[in-house]
Amino acid sequence: MKFKFFFCFFVLLSGLVCPEVCVCAQGDATPTKEWMTYLENLKAEMMAKGISKKTIDKAYGDKTYYHPRPEVVAQDKKQVEFVLTSYAYVNKIVSEGRVKEARKHFKDLKKRYQKVEDEYQVPLEYLTSFWAVETNFGQNKGKYHLIDGLTNLSYRNRRSKFFKDELYNVLKIMDKFDLQNDKMLGSWAGAMGHFQFMPSTYNAYAIDYDGDGVIDIWDSFDDAIASAANYLHDLGFKKDEPWGRAVQLPWDFDYTLTGYKVRKTVEEWEKLGVKNKDGKSLGLKPNLQASVIIPDGRKGQPYLILGNFRRIMIWNRSENYALAVGMLADYIASDNKYEPLSSKNQYALTNEDIIKVQKFINKVLHLNLKEDGKLGPKTKDAVKKLQAKAKMHQDGYPDYRLLYKIDHYDSKAGFHVPAQPKKKVKKVQK
Repeated sequence: MKFKFFFCFFVLLSGLVCPEVCVCAQGDATPTKEWMTYLENLKAEMMAKGISKKTIDKAYGDKTYYHPRPEVVAQDKKQVEFVLTSYAYVNKIVSEGRVKEARKHFKDLKKRYQKVEDEYQVPLEYLTSFWAVETNFGQNKGKYHLIDGLTNLSYRNRRSKFFKDELYNVLKIMDKFDLQNDKMLGSWAGAMGHFQFMPSTYNAYAIDYDGDGVIDIWDSFDDAIASAANYLHDLGFKKDEPWGRAVQLPWDFDYTLTGYKVRKTVEEWEKLGVKNKDGKSLGLKPNLQASVIIPDGRKGQPYLILGNFRRIMIWNRSENYALAVGMLADYIASDNKYEPLSSKNQYALTNEDIIKVQKFINKVLHLNLKEDGKLGPKTKDAVKKLQAKAKMHQDGYPDYRLLYKIDHYDSKAGFHVPAQPKKKVKKVQK
């Protein structure tokens, strides 16, 4: 969602690809004095923002409330060891079985919700794709109690303010519709319902489409799908535009032109030699603004992305996520045979690899990258600068060659091999 951008891939996998498990045992732990002080201050703060005492009492019960959720806090701190390449991510999300199931659901949704597509101008194949990727067609909506989870995450956590804001929005939902605590279930991070709206996104975009007086994105699919369509419509989603497509680049392509900052018209990209993956012309409107991205570096698959791709990334700020949603939508709307993405020539990076690169860039290029082990747009742009310094292709992907150069960097000679000392010639005695 719009407010999930630092969860990206991890929220998705923990909540969707694998069934979510809620650890509900509360144990015999006794709350600390600091915890109880925090809780009382939290309640007072929420009431000062307009949450009724009735809702606060409903959410927290009496003064003995203490529901530690260490597994939720652990999830927020957890990092995967390997950073998934786009082919690994997309193949996990867009499988042959999921494509088949998505097409079945799409046929049913076309019968029932064509009016939603017409009203909000968001194609049902995209709504079906989001539904599939977010909750596996409603099967994994999350079983964590949002009050418990978000309260724990807002207490002395690395992103306390973010989670406290989302907690306020959950209480606001309960307050407005007089919902019970057991209704407020979702992912460990607070995402809710069929399309995994964060609470703040719910309050901004969710609608009562079935007209029963309650916006129920958990159990009313009418409300859920219309709310998703309303959100995408507000983001500016274009019904008559694709998200983009896989392309091939000419042998002499300038890789400094890749990335989200560089925008050219389709016509301009074609003049630079960009073609469809099959070698044919792009077949897109020549005046559309587009960018070229290469998620896995110059040896991976390049893509030409349009405005809808960027809008998907507002929903979830992961380009792999956007690729998965877009590709699945393409399969749903066509009868194309499923083909997994190729893993040929791919180099899998670890979080440690990226942290090493980020630290090196900060030290040598004097930038201020966040050393978080994530290969985001800022890190990729910085890697391009480092690759330029190392006389390498500037594709923004730190492969094993760049890592080798970093390991053998000399502070005086830079990336160049320092001159070796001359060997002394021994005099031969006559």
